[in-house]
Amino acid sequence: MFYLIFYHFKDFFHIFNLFKYTTFRSGGAFITAFLLVFIFEKSFIEKLIKLKAAEHVDMYGHVRLESIYRSKEGTPTMGGILILLGVIISIFLWCRINRFVWLVTATAFLFGILGIVDDYLKIRRQKGLRRWPKLVIQMILGVIVGSIILYFRLSSPEVHFPFFKNLVVNLGWFYIFWVMLILVSSSNAVNFTDGLDGLAIGSIVMVALVFGVFSYISANIKFSQYLFLPYVKGAEELTVISASLMGAGLGFLWFNAQPAELFMGDVGSLSLGAIIGLEAILVKEEFILLIAGGIFVIEALSVLLQIVALRVFRRRIFKAAPLHHHFQMLGWHNTKITIRFWIVSSLFVTLALLTLKLR
Repeated sequence: MFYLIFYHFKDFFHIFNLFKYTTFRSGGAFITAFLLVFIFEKSFIEKLIKLKAAEHVDMYGHVRLESIYRSKEGTPTMGGILILLGVIISIFLWCRINRFVWLVTATAFLFGILGIVDDYLKIRRQKGLRRWPKLVIQMILGVIVGSIILYFRLSSPEVHFPFFKNLVVNLGWFYIFWVMLILVSSSNAVNFTDGLDGLAIGSIVMVALVFGVFSYISANIKFSQYLFLPYVKGAEELTVISASLMGAGLGFLWFNAQPAELFMGDVGSLSLGAIIGLEAILVKEEFILLIAGGIFVIEALSVLLQIVALRVFRRRIFKAAPLHHHFQMLGWHNTKITIRFWIVSSLFVTLALLTLKLR
C-alpha cells in the first residue's frame, strides 16, 4: 500500500524513492509488525482474560510435567492471532503485492483458522482436535497450496539440492505432495516446539532471518547466479514478509518470555510454521529449512522416535517427548532449556547461511 501511494511522488520528493528498495520496505515492515504486536498485546491479553481463553494444561499422564506446568494453568492463549494480524497488516502496508504475497497470506490464514478451531476446542472442552483428523486437514490444505502453485505456475516443480551446483530433480505432478509434505512437517514441527516460554517464537525469528536473506539473494539475478541459487522473480517480497514475521515475533516475545503472560497457541504455531515452510518452497530451498530449522526438526524427530519405540519395542527413548520435556524431566530449569535451545538454533541458522558459499 505504501509503495503504491508514495512511490509515485518520487519525482517531486526524492525521499519517496526509498520505497523502491527492498531493504527499506523490509525495515519498515519489521518495525511496523513489532509495534502493532507490542502496543496492542496488553489490551489483547485483557480481552482474552475476559473471554476466558485460558490455557488448559494436559501432559498426557506425566505427573511430574503436570506439576511443573501447574503454574501455567489459566494463562491466556491464542496470542498467535495477534502475531498473524501484525504480520498480515505489515505485509499489506509494505509489500508490493504480487502472487507470492497472496499465496503466503492465504496459506497463513488457512492454517491459522485450523489452529483457532483447535485452540477453541481445547478451551471449551479441554480437548483439541484429535491427532489424525487434524493431520488430514493439514494434508488437504497442503495439497490445495501445492495445486495452486503448480496450476498457476507460481514456481517450477523442481527440487534443488544444496551443495550441488546442478543437481535438480523435476517432480512433475508429485510436486503437489512435496509441497504438502513440507507444509505439514514445518507447521507440526513448530507446534511440537511450542512448549516452553519463548522457545518456539525465538527460533522462528531466527529461521525467518535466514529466509529473508535467501529470498533477497534469489530475487537478484546477479547475486543468485554468483551464489548458484535459483533465480526467483518477485521473491524480494518474501524478504519483506520475513521481516514482518521477525518484527511480530519479537513483539510477541516481549510478553512470551519467562514467565509468559500469553501463549501463542496452535493458531500461532501452525500458521507461522506454514509461512516459513512456504517461503522455503517458493525460493526452492526446502533442504535449507531442514538446516535452519534444525531445532524444529530435532523436536519433531524426538516425538516420532518416541512413538515408534513405544509401539514397536514397548520402551521409551526419552523420558518425555518432545525433547524439551525430556530435559524438564531431568530437572533442567525452563529458562535454561529455552536459552540453550536458542543457542543450538543460532548454530543451525549460522550453518544455513554458510551454505551460501558451499555450492
